[in-house]
Amino acid sequence: MLKRLNLFVLIILIAGLIPQSHPVHAENNLTQLLNELLIKDPDLQGAIAGISIRSADTGEVIYDHLGDVRLRPASNMKLLTAAAALSVLGEDYTFKTEILSDGAVKNKTLRGNLYLKGKGDPTLLKEDFNKLADEIKKLGIKNINGHLIGDDSWYDDVRYSVDLPWSDEQTYYGAQVSALTASPTKDYDSGSVMIEVKPGHNKGDKAEVKVTPDTDFVKIINQTETLPEDGDKKLTFEREHAKNTVTIRGTLPVKSKVVKEWIGVWDPTRYALTLFKQSLAEKGIHLTGKIKTGQTPEDAEILHTHSSIKLSELLVPFMKLSNNGHAEILVKEMGKVVKGEGSWEKGLEVMEAELIKLGINPKSLVLRDGSGISHVNLVPASQLSQLLFTAQQQSWFPAFLQSLPIAGAHEKMEGGTLRHRMKGPLVRGKVLAKTGTISTVSTISGYVNTKSGQNMIFSIMLNNLVDDSKGKSIEDKLITVIANQ
Repeated sequence: MLKRLNLFVLIILIAGLIPQSHPVHAENNLTQLLNELLIKDPDLQGAIAGISIRSADTGEVIYDHLGDVRLRPASNMKLLTAAAALSVLGEDYTFKTEILSDGAVKNKTLRGNLYLKGKGDPTLLKEDFNKLADEIKKLGIKNINGHLIGDDSWYDDVRYSVDLPWSDEQTYYGAQVSALTASPTKDYDSGSVMIEVKPGHNKGDKAEVKVTPDTDFVKIINQTETLPEDGDKKLTFEREHAKNTVTIRGTLPVKSKVVKEWIGVWDPTRYALTLFKQSLAEKGIHLTGKIKTGQTPEDAEILHTHSSIKLSELLVPFMKLSNNGHAEILVKEMGKVVKGEGSWEKGLEVMEAELIKLGINPKSLVLRDGSGISHVNLVPASQLSQLLFTAQQQSWFPAFLQSLPIAGAHEKMEGGTLRHRMKGPLVRGKVLAKTGTISTVSTISGYVNTKSGQNMIFSIMLNNLVDDSKGKSIEDKLITVIANQ
């Protein structure tokens, strides 16, 4: 896979140095075919389609349909966020997590408070908290005669982006944003837990429930029933507002597959603190005080610093799996690093300024968040295709390109959101693109290597769809036409 991907990167980079001709009759044919699809597809009646197609070699616009009309980008917004973050922070950037103390150690007892200071790392797993506890143990500490205090002041205390729908509060993709947080798996859905439900051994039994990470921070109310094999599989998950009580209701037939659901927690700072306290206890370290949140004193001593994976590595789950939390953390991190304030307001200011350097006209955009979950975000397709063209000239472009989902690639961290799409011979493995979906909106923008060997850039933005799921097949048809050139 890596060889194939590197070859695609090489093709793109070399192609930028060797302009290729684009016969007029081929472009006319492309225009005719695309126009016919847009006119005839019944699911586009009453909808808006913004499309911009460019030569990846020259940047020349080959096809345009309402390309300058501002439309809701959904998760295509992440293309802007990823490019700005790579440009501002650098592909080797890492997030730090610090353990500090304001007391002295005597007779294996820390006489003071222990502080866990988060600086935005969205990749902290239970195993990382275990490693942090090991570091405390190495210092000879067996007792903490004080409190365990979580410091999330690296960012502001605004947990949700301005336009997040209230109905997304319990979802993993709408999880609260904090400078101190934790993830359940290496998908790094920060601020959430993974719940697995499998049927009981016999009909009438309650289903079996497992929470990852294994923590009592989340309380499960199990109102499920196991049915015979021919019964209906129907489960609902509901987290109570402002609490971490999750009620699971419904039925699951005997021998049916495990059902997985990710739920955003309330108060990710205390979630991370709870996991760390649990790790300390598992390592034989006794805490006499309570877990609290607060700021670390300026004279506190750093006992250990943990570094996350590099930004270039984080981009893979971020872009392949379209992780909203990563996008919003990157926005706040840009604000913190450049303007000294980890907020959406300052981060978006930095992002806008950086996009100007990448050839984007900020007056054509409305930026409200980094993930695209807002229905107020507005971006023209022509600006996305311009960004994709300009990105090719940047030193970080290979990392950017490698983060994009690959059409038809089976592995989760290769195909990402495109692993079940575009499996035909014209497009499988030849399309690298970012997808996007919110209610009534479907978008996709990226690169395609065509039948004739051309490298082309496309941005397809479908808005005001009655059924946004229908947008995927329309996009796939349009991209297949492009790939056939």
